[in-house]
Amino acid sequence: MIGTIINVITVVAGSALGLALNKKLPDRFIKMFFQVVGLFTFFLGISMALKTTHELHLIMALVIGALIGEVLNLQRQTEKLSEFLKSKLKIKNDKFTDGMLTAFLLYCMGSLTILGAIEEGMGGSSRLLLIKSLMDGVSSIALASGLGIGVMFSAIPLLIYQGGITLMASAFGEFFPAIYISELSAVGGILLIGLALNILEIKKIKVMNMLPALLIIILLVWLIPDINI
Repeated sequence: MIGTIINVITVVAGSALGLALNKKLPDRFIKMFFQVVGLFTFFLGISMALKTTHELHLIMALVIGALIGEVLNLQRQTEKLSEFLKSKLKIKNDKFTDGMLTAFLLYCMGSLTILGAIEEGMGGSSRLLLIKSLMDGVSSIALASGLGIGVMFSAIPLLIYQGGITLMASAFGEFFPAIYISELSAVGGILLIGLALNILEIKKIKVMNMLPALLIIILLVWLIPDINI
């Protein structure tokens, strides 16, 4: 898990630098950082979503996943957990929750997360995760400068999520077809588009409530692999 550990370190380091810059940069620079990050996230989401070869599975996974997430109210549950952490650590930052959730989604929905973690877990190199670490470190500077210390704490769910994929890949990677990876990335791309709309303040999307779609897409491709439009 050396790639994931380095990734966590770069996020923490980038966040620390962003927090330092926050005290020195005018608001207009921070706002510009967010616009750039939002636009790049939008572009990244579209490029990932367009790689799907199973459009019907994609829409079904998003609908079913969103319904499950809405019933479980994952967005609210995650916010409550974040607020609990904030109160225990006595952090006085109104954007703590937004920072942690935004950073986590941005760092974990990309194809590099899935591909890199699986590659490392199956005994390959950490090359992809090292590239991702550099990208996440730079992004965390911009995010932390605007959203505060919550971005740094996103390293915790990043470690659990990405590290978990690596451990699963080490045990079951040989049974994980490439089509699963591409469709997971496509669903992640749609979620990133929703995140971009949030960052750009165009529309408030409950992206966390759509996370179950990542599991549903795997089930659908496995159960009905040949149905498509």
